[in-house]
Amino acid sequence: MRPIVIGIATVIAFGWASVTAHAQSWRPPDDNQRCPSKWGAGDERGSGNHMKPESVLRGVRLIRTGEVIELGQILHGSIPVFGTRRFDMHIKRTFMNVPSNRRGSNEEIVITELGQVGTQLDGFTHQTIGDSLYNCFKVDAIATRTGFTKLGIEKVGALITRGVLIDVAALKGVDILPDTYEITVQDLQQALQRQGMTLQPGDAVILHTGWGKLWGTDNARYVKTCPGIGVAAAEWLARQDPMLVGADNWPVEVAPNPDPEISLPVHQIMLVVNGIHILENLKLDEIVAKRAWEFAFVMQPLKIRGGTGSTVAPIAIR
Repeated sequence: MRPIVIGIATVIAFGWASVTAHAQSWRPPDDNQRCPSKWGAGDERGSGNHMKPESVLRGVRLIRTGEVIELGQILHGSIPVFGTRRFDMHIKRTFMNVPSNRRGSNEEIVITELGQVGTQLDGFTHQTIGDSLYNCFKVDAIATRTGFTKLGIEKVGALITRGVLIDVAALKGVDILPDTYEITVQDLQQALQRQGMTLQPGDAVILHTGWGKLWGTDNARYVKTCPGIGVAAAEWLARQDPMLVGADNWPVEVAPNPDPEISLPVHQIMLVVNGIHILENLKLDEIVAKRAWEFAFVMQPLKIRGGTGSTVAPIAIR
């Protein structure tokens, strides 16, 4: 009996070792392995370079009824925020103007990380590998107190293209994927096949995990962990050459990563290595309910000069 027990223990131990080894297999590439970007030395737009008249026309051709579906969450003081981020809004009532038409005014003061709350687009200055950014710009060389002199979110501009929704939750037959579930390449491929869809270069790829159902109902759970894509799925998506990758969770990727030795590697894979923007905290309940797998995707980040990202309000039109 003892040899059997030892044998089982060995198999189990080897299995865990294999998983750990696989999970730890990703390491950031050296600068000379990823630079210059495929878009050219000095490029600041990355996947935003897909934004051309052709991408606009490709998206517009999908419009049949003119129906607009909003994909952005509403901003207010009780939204889930990550870490020390905040969103505080204070109404600023001004004065009643003297002329006879009694024109009164109201304004607001908003205290927030405008680039990193709510439905948000991550820019290329948001994440680094060491001190190196997308296309090997160095943080110390381009960071100033008033913003980054290169790779600012204002360089993105309007993004209009074909949008594709990949409903992984539906593939698995659940409303919400389990906490820390890692979406695999096979999951993505099977979901696309189930929906009769294929990806094309320049797409806005949107992932439905169901995690957005917790937004505003269980904020603590929402920001603690989440299901999302892992390293393999991220690298596969990057090879499909999308304009952006988004999801209805806070980091797009699985969190925490199955490998405890790495922190949010998909952010580095997408933003730093491949120059692909990440779109987080999407509101997908309506578009999922309507099974709108393909649509015209329209979004423009705020022109925050030198900013690391932008709160956005994207829409789908079909």
